[in-house]
Amino acid sequence: MKNLLKYEFRKTLSVKLALLGLTAAAEIAFLAALFLNKENLLAISIFLLTMLALGGVMVAGLATILTLHRDMNTKQSYMLFMTPNSCYRILGAKVLENALSLLLCGGCFFALGTLDITLLFARAGSLKELWEAIGSMLRTINSELTLDVPNMLSFTIGLLASWFSAVTAACLADVISSALLNGKKGNGIIAFLIFLALSFLVSWLQQTLTSSVTSIQPRFLLQALIALVLSGGMYFATARIMETSLSV
Repeated sequence: MKNLLKYEFRKTLSVKLALLGLTAAAEIAFLAALFLNKENLLAISIFLLTMLALGGVMVAGLATILTLHRDMNTKQSYMLFMTPNSCYRILGAKVLENALSLLLCGGCFFALGTLDITLLFARAGSLKELWEAIGSMLRTINSELTLDVPNMLSFTIGLLASWFSAVTAACLADVISSALLNGKKGNGIIAFLIFLALSFLVSWLQQTLTSSVTSIQPRFLLQALIALVLSGGMYFATARIMETSLSV
């Protein structure tokens, strides 16, 4: 498993390094704008950091999906299944790499966001309009969201867990499609439709099972737990299909 995990990390290392470089550049611009009172540059850098945070988490998941799709539909699949590893270990390495990448991205961006918001808060008197704009943006996501650490932490955990479940749903959809069509025309469309159905099911279960929870923090955390449990179920289903229908 250790060697498989290293192999999966190497596959997505260039993407992570590119994201790190872009984030560092945006953060430098943010700090320069903050201390030099360049409000236009500050607004642009905040927008870029927000997009990088959301995009970085998405890219971490998409990288796993794309590598699995390539493994399932190219000659690389044959080579992969010829290794002395079960499908549970092969898929487990991909899923674990994705989980660790999401935690790393989410943790870094949460820490960076907390630092930047603290710096903004220290200067909120001179940046009142920008501060109100950030709060308004958060309320468009959820009317109960406020700029405090407990709320933002529970929101971040819920977001990461939901995206992780989306990644495992995409993996399951891709493997089902590969098992049914084996790389033939229409494979991608079928996989996408299955993914939409699985995503809808996960979202419906999250909303249904947490509808009676009125407090925002427990609701986010419960939705995260539901997403992780469903992710575990989809992982085992995916590995089972790989083992019975795709392995050589």
